[in-house]
Amino acid sequence: MNSKAPYGVDDLLYLMRRLRDPETGCPWDLKQNYQSITPSTLEEAYEVVDAIERKDYPHLREELGDLVFQAIFYSQLAAEEKRFDFADVVDALVTKLIRRHPHVFQDGTLYGQIESSQLTQANVNHNWEAIKQQERTQKGAEGVLADVPLALPAITRAVKLQKRAARIGFDWPDVKGVMMKLLEEMRELDTALAAADPAEIEAEVGDLLFTCVNLARHLRVDPESALRATNNKFVARFQLMERTAEREGNILSLLPQEELERLWQQAKLTESVSETDRS
Repeated sequence: MNSKAPYGVDDLLYLMRRLRDPETGCPWDLKQNYQSITPSTLEEAYEVVDAIERKDYPHLREELGDLVFQAIFYSQLAAEEKRFDFADVVDALVTKLIRRHPHVFQDGTLYGQIESSQLTQANVNHNWEAIKQQERTQKGAEGVLADVPLALPAITRAVKLQKRAARIGFDWPDVKGVMMKLLEEMRELDTALAAADPAEIEAEVGDLLFTCVNLARHLRVDPESALRATNNKFVARFQLMERTAEREGNILSLLPQEELERLWQQAKLTESVSETDRS
């Protein structure tokens, strides 16, 4: 029987130091720097999201570990350069979260006395944004939108920009206004298409997408999640088309448009029947 105690964070930090040991470490890990592991960080974050959306919780545990390892790796690089270490990262995080939750940590300490709070969700959101704005000012960020990261996926960044602007009142009062704006953007795209101006077409498509994101936000729909779900639905239907064409002795790429449309509609119908059976 294996009675080994589970590994902890200290073991992970030790492992990282071993991997980066100049004499006995791993050659691959020794070659890495902040920039070289950035793609892995993004990939690991998306794999966490993928496991959650598939409700694959055993796999989620593994993916969360991979994501934590990214933070450990960056911290080791910084420690080697005498910038900071993982303990500094944790300290800064806890300090920040205490500061941003004064309704929970009422005396400004982690283990202080807890009293009941009468704050509403709206109060909490208002205070949260006020505290974050103060932090942005202290960091030298000028303006409400100044520190929204450029490296975010475009849809995610659009949501963040719109939320920031909405917090100071720059927003449509209701969904109807966004819908009217969407129709306006479609007309403007129509005009750009008639003019056959590639630059103007690209600009209008961007405006249309930005407005679609705004519509999703007003409807309390996460556009990134909604689009991922639609992508998955498209893949499932297209694969049904491929299988049906193969059963019928056809090659999908050689079929005429009307046959492709028939297979697509058949795939949608099959999908609907399957969903009804599951319910």
